[in-house]
Amino acid sequence: MPDGNTEIRKGRKFNQVVEGATEIFMTEGYERASVDEIARRAGVSKATLYSYFPDKRLLFVEVMKRECEGRAKAAEAFIDKAAPPDIVLPVAGRIMVDIFLSEFGQQTYRMSIGESGKFRELGQRFFDAGPGLIERELVPYFEEAEERGELKIEDKILAAHQFAELCKSHIFPLTMLQIRDEIPAEERDYVVTEAVKMFMARYGTTGA
Repeated sequence: MPDGNTEIRKGRKFNQVVEGATEIFMTEGYERASVDEIARRAGVSKATLYSYFPDKRLLFVEVMKRECEGRAKAAEAFIDKAAPPDIVLPVAGRIMVDIFLSEFGQQTYRMSIGESGKFRELGQRFFDAGPGLIERELVPYFEEAEERGELKIEDKILAAHQFAELCKSHIFPLTMLQIRDEIPAEERDYVVTEAVKMFMARYGTTGA
């Protein structure tokens, strides 16, 4: 697929292309997914696909963005943002961990790290769709919880990223380095529980 052009053009079959690519990337992964197969699954010509996404990496990032946003929206059904942090954060943390440790999440991270040196815009797009999305979701909640006297945080953006990193502790590098193929549910829950305890020890108030 041609490299160098980082402009995405939207058109009538844009969503059709992204949906077809999602199916292929989810089953084949980034490296094995071929442009021919994506175009075939989407029901478009390669020329049409290229006209929307001049680089395969851009198409993968668009799929990643939609997947992250879709999971974030689905998570809203499980999170009562009027609830206190000791209720909200464990749920939010477990959702994040499941995304981080999913095969697609790991593929996305590896690809973004591997390609960002020669395709700098990819790194920014990955950040916006992943860590940036976490920031956009958590910061407003922190503000509300602080107004209720449940949290006291000076730098809410930093705190959002700190919480995400706490939830990845130990288990994320184990899977990324392929030391472990799977992290059991009880181990994921334990890491998130300990992350919430540490976060609340730093930012919680006596009234929380």
